[in-house]
Amino acid sequence: MVPRNQIKIGKDVEIVQKQDQRSGKRTRGVVQRILTRSATHPHGIKVALESGEVGRVKKVLESDSQDAQNHSDDEFVIKSEE
Repeated sequence: MVPRNQIKIGKDVEIVQKQDQRSGKRTRGVVQRILTRSATHPHGIKVALESGEVGRVKKVLESDSQDAQNHSDDEFVIKSEE
């Protein structure tokens, strides 16, 4: 399971909603709120997504939007061809 300290507001995650526990169907979204207070939970940390859906985190995804934000802070040197 994913510990609470790896889940941040604004991160892309996959959750399992309560009604999908039997099938294991995952829903992808962006974390709006972290609902579980403890550091870990045997069934996953419960979060609310920006879409309003609530479920337990099964996976934290690497998002392109965050990568783009990280790179925008970097300085790039462009070499011109002469």
